[in-house]
Amino acid sequence: MKALVTGGTGFLGSRLAARLRDAGWEVTAMGRSDEAGARLKKEGIRYLKGDLRDSGHVMQACAGQEAVFHCGALSASWGPYRDFQETNVQGTANVIAGCRRHGTARLVHVSTPSVCFGSSHRLNVRETDRLPARQASPYAATKRMAEEAVLDAAAAGLSAIVLRPRAVFGPGDTSILPRLIQVNAAGRLPMIGGGRALIDLTYVDNAVDALLLARQAPESLSGRVYHITNGEPIPFAEAAERLFRALGEPMRAKKLPFPAAYAAAALMELAAAAVPGGREPMLTRATAGMIGRSQTLDIGAARSELGYEPRASIDEGLAAFAAWWKERDHGR
Repeated sequence: MKALVTGGTGFLGSRLAARLRDAGWEVTAMGRSDEAGARLKKEGIRYLKGDLRDSGHVMQACAGQEAVFHCGALSASWGPYRDFQETNVQGTANVIAGCRRHGTARLVHVSTPSVCFGSSHRLNVRETDRLPARQASPYAATKRMAEEAVLDAAAAGLSAIVLRPRAVFGPGDTSILPRLIQVNAAGRLPMIGGGRALIDLTYVDNAVDALLLARQAPESLSGRVYHITNGEPIPFAEAAERLFRALGEPMRAKKLPFPAAYAAAALMELAAAAVPGGREPMLTRATAGMIGRSQTLDIGAARSELGYEPRASIDEGLAAFAAWWKERDHGR
């Protein structure tokens, strides 16, 4: 059996590729990092350097694949809209075209729960709930368009399932938890609204479980969307406290009222936009909403229809991340 993993050199994609290899699949990991690709080759995974924006690269990559896991995306809270559009929308269109051309048996598309949220509280959101009229960031907006393209393709006959995993973390994470560690080291870990907002997290191996379950799901579930989390909503402050306890480091938090944080984020965005090629602001409005507003998901459909059940708890995941972080001397 052959499988393609786009974004295969990234955090989630590389973890998935390793699990597929262990299950006996012949895996091709498509990505742009030669350094990560070299590590994958040593682990018995074929590395294919390619860009989602290049239809030729994607078409070639999809040839002969029984399953395609589309994990690749431009994922950030800041950046030019065009960059997100080219990678997330056009890149997904290229993947869909490749799957159609080569008769892929199942496309599993990784979307994001960011399409569900903005700057307001939303609890226990289901896949059937109405999405906001406007998304909170270019990332969310373009991922929504990509998701809709996959669902349109499924309606036209392509076998495809969409997953929305929330805040994936674990060993190998270079984004979510490392960013918290960085701002904490500077003494500026924002506790917006006192850190009381409920958030969802997803341990990386649980997310991989969901991807594999989506691949083997019956054809009757093609065209469905599933929320994926650990099923343990937790206040942001408590999640941060558990992280730094696992790391053995003090937490240096700074409390901010939500209106003040949101206004400050807007000003930071304006300042960054005024400078061509400006760096990502320390805080964006999308991030302020993510950690300052209670936003949780209902995973009942994934449990009942895919058979998904989170195996590793948040505490177990944080312990695994902390061990990995310390082992690589990041904590010094």
